[in-house]
Amino acid sequence: MPEPTYYDLVYAVVRHIPRGRVSTYGAIADYLALGSARMVGWALNNSFSGDRVPAHRVVNRKGELSGRNHWPTPTMMQEMLEQEGVVVENDRVQAFDKLFWHPAEGLGEDFEPF
Repeated sequence: MPEPTYYDLVYAVVRHIPRGRVSTYGAIADYLALGSARMVGWALNNSFSGDRVPAHRVVNRKGELSGRNHWPTPTMMQEMLEQEGVVVENDRVQAFDKLFWHPAEGLGEDFEPF
């Protein structure tokens, strides 16, 4: 099996974000110890090709839906989060501290993506 790409690793982590929770670009980058928050964003911008990656669950460090303009409509990210019970006001996740999911807590240090 070939080595997973950076995008593969990002997608594997994002697939583990629980429904109704959110993570951040930076937390994912820190967990992978590769790249930056911006690189995670680039990876997620390329995840709309049927990879079944819940990219709508990834927000910026302030809980803002900074990636919303990369969706087919600017409200789609919010709509998907709201379907999972996440309250969004003014493009920002409410109760962000409560809903934040860090990969290190959810996956641990020995996470095997594949």
